[in-house]
Amino acid sequence: MKMCWTVFMLSVGASIAAMPHAARSQSLLAPNDPSATATVMASPPSDPIYSRPTHMVMVTNYVFDAFGPYPVVGAGVAAGIGQLSNAPPEWHQGAEGYAKRFGSDFGMAATATTTRYGLSEALKEDTLYYQCECSGVLPRLRHAVLSTVTARHGQDGHRTLSLSALLAPYAGSTVAVFGWYPDRFGAKDALRLGNYNLLAFIGGNIALEFLYKGPHSLLSRVHLNNGHGSPDLGPNH
Repeated sequence: MKMCWTVFMLSVGASIAAMPHAARSQSLLAPNDPSATATVMASPPSDPIYSRPTHMVMVTNYVFDAFGPYPVVGAGVAAGIGQLSNAPPEWHQGAEGYAKRFGSDFGMAATATTTRYGLSEALKEDTLYYQCECSGVLPRLRHAVLSTVTARHGQDGHRTLSLSALLAPYAGSTVAVFGWYPDRFGAKDALRLGNYNLLAFIGGNIALEFLYKGPHSLLSRVHLNNGHGSPDLGPNH
């Protein structure tokens, strides 16, 4: 549990940088579109129209989420924790041991991200994170946690349980355990590591919900922004 909590807290901290970038191009309302204006007048301001991200937005998000600077930093931090705890001990210490742990953590994360985006494309799911239209800490926290295992479907963007979001964390850990971990590791270890990956996704969503303050925030100005996030809801949100 101590390691689980450590991974969760680190994921929250590392995910401060994970703010919306490419997906913001998918604005929910086109400001210069007369039909969008008419829609705003006909519907409550708190109920924006859903606009499904384009294929290019999803590809850009995937490349950034899988191979951008933040997964590299995350793998470096996770490898450092593994180095301090000498886990697994078969990889020993020193530069060689750290390199093995870094490659393992980066490969695990890249596999999970590839699975999530690949399955979401095949299943026509939108797994990007959308900030809650609600207010209050507990409703927003609930939204962030539930968004980890749900996705938007269809042209109306209704939210349902997401197979790609559920399988991705465990796909990464399974590939790692049976691909390059020592032989003594098995299915139970894949499940355990998958749980850590899922906690990391939860931490990232919580950071996106509570720490992102819009495209003109300090985080955005220093380019600490990530494609895994919601479209910009506009000045009224």
